[in-house]
Amino acid sequence: MIGQLHSVVIDAPDAYALARFYADLLGMEVSKGSPGDDWVVVTGQGYRLAFQQAPDLRPPDWPDPERPQQFHLDVRVADVDAAEPEVLALGARKLPGGGGDFRVYADPAGHPFCLVWDAA
Repeated sequence: MIGQLHSVVIDAPDAYALARFYADLLGMEVSKGSPGDDWVVVTGQGYRLAFQQAPDLRPPDWPDPERPQQFHLDVRVADVDAAEPEVLALGARKLPGGGGDFRVYADPAGHPFCLVWDAA
């Protein structure tokens, strides 16, 4: 092994706002940074996400291959029908697509993510 993963870093037009979204979504906390900062870190449950200010971000346009998703996070939930309204209330929007065990959303900056569960 050469190294260990330290952070997943996500570009955002407002680093703090997107960090706050993911902190609320994942039950984590903003551990470094405040509104207006160029670098904000969210930690909890043994994980670390970092958010980097990118004012000219051109977000993905799911499922358009001209502006691909680049990466996405899968967020496991126990009950997707209960989780969906909470995610939408945080500022996410539902995207087309999905399957028997996942639904696709965009975070407030436009990055796709999925709610996943163990479908029967």
